[in-house]
Amino acid sequence: MQQLTLDIRPDTPKRLDNFVVGDNAEVLARLQAATRPGACELLYLYGEPGCGRSHLLEAARRGAARPAMHLAGATAGDFDAAAGTLLLIDDLEQLGDTAQIALFRCFNAARRDALALVLAGSVAPLRLALREDLRTRVGTALVFEIKPLSDADKARTLREQAQARGMKVDDELVDYLLRHGRRDLPALLAVLDAVDAASLERKRPVTLPLLREVMASR
Repeated sequence: MQQLTLDIRPDTPKRLDNFVVGDNAEVLARLQAATRPGACELLYLYGEPGCGRSHLLEAARRGAARPAMHLAGATAGDFDAAAGTLLLIDDLEQLGDTAQIALFRCFNAARRDALALVLAGSVAPLRLALREDLRTRVGTALVFEIKPLSDADKARTLREQAQARGMKVDDELVDYLLRHGRRDLPALLAVLDAVDAASLERKRPVTLPLLREVMASR
């Protein structure tokens, strides 16, 4: 499967076509289906921080061909989703009581009102700290654990991103970053950005000693 590794700098708008797929092709396909008018997809995505679930929800909102409502669990209050809406809620485990009642209503109205629900959290449905009737509803959705990228995927993405920035990096530098950096791709790319900035500011080539300096200062 071809990797989708376009411009994924931290400040780049999140889109479905710049998500690094890895072993998550089915997740992406289901999410693309949910963005289409009339689809009634019910999805729950979960995974550890940095796995890409927040990227996917924001990208779905941006690319939706239907009305979309994107909520953060910690700040969601009472809400209603109009017929035909794509409802996206991140950090589901942080929903308060009022928002949980509102989401339960949306589950009950999903088929009648042609709603698509795409929910995301850090843990599997059975471990969600939600009211029991809502947790049961979440468990009826298609559940996907976002699979982490392999080291080979990460290395390939780092090389592609370095090339896109005009940086010359060798395999030793990439291997060092993978061994000593944080495991999630956003953190690794942030280090790559920091090394790029340090190289420009100090007028030094991108080398392993420079990478070590940058990582030690973060």
